[in-house]
Amino acid sequence: MTDLKPSERILCALDTISTDEAAKLASLLNPYVGGVKLGLEFFGANGPQGFKDVAKVNSNIFLDLKLHDIPNTVAKAIHSLMPLKPKIMTIHTAGGPAMMAAAAKGADDAAKKVGCKRPLIVGVTILTSLDNQDLEAIGYKNKVAEQVLNLAKLAKENGLDGVVCSPHEISLIKNSCGKDFKLVVPGIRPAGSAKADQKRVMTPHEAVNLGADFLVIGRPITQAADPVQAAMAIAKEINGE
Repeated sequence: MTDLKPSERILCALDTISTDEAAKLASLLNPYVGGVKLGLEFFGANGPQGFKDVAKVNSNIFLDLKLHDIPNTVAKAIHSLMPLKPKIMTIHTAGGPAMMAAAAKGADDAAKKVGCKRPLIVGVTILTSLDNQDLEAIGYKNKVAEQVLNLAKLAKENGLDGVVCSPHEISLIKNSCGKDFKLVVPGIRPAGSAKADQKRVMTPHEAVNLGADFLVIGRPITQAADPVQAAMAIAKEINGE
């Protein structure tokens, strides 16, 4: 991913359910970021048509639905979503090896059927809103970093293109899974930004230096007085300026 410009590493999370607002932001930011993220809240409110409305002004869309079900259902869900032609899609690695393998094969088959470029299929490891205490509360024996690494290894073994992880697991995963295994990293806060509900955070420059491929950044851009200037400033920060 060393050929990517700093701005191309930024995936802006459009934290809104308004199609008009999402499309306006997506259009405005199109030259200044690598793509925009539409998540479960937006898709639940607007469905495929909302996605299409945003795609008219920015076709680089990260569809973050975090699919998690039995293998056959996840594969069929990916087939049903492929006509939208997203650039990146997410599933939950907690669904297990068979589910991840089914998702990867489903993406291959569906992309061929639709006649589009296959999206990156990346697995969510441990949400960045969770810490060691949270994992203990829900029954995990491993600490966050150990659990994330286990899930990342499983994801690679079962055909996923990469994982979603916090900045603090970047080095662990890159060292174990290799430089070509893509890391999509939320929990990014430009210097001086509030952490909000993220518990495992890092600055853009730090994360890219460690090996992050894409940075998911929402509120520091979307809630800025000037989103374009905010995105440009983050690109400069990534570059160490």
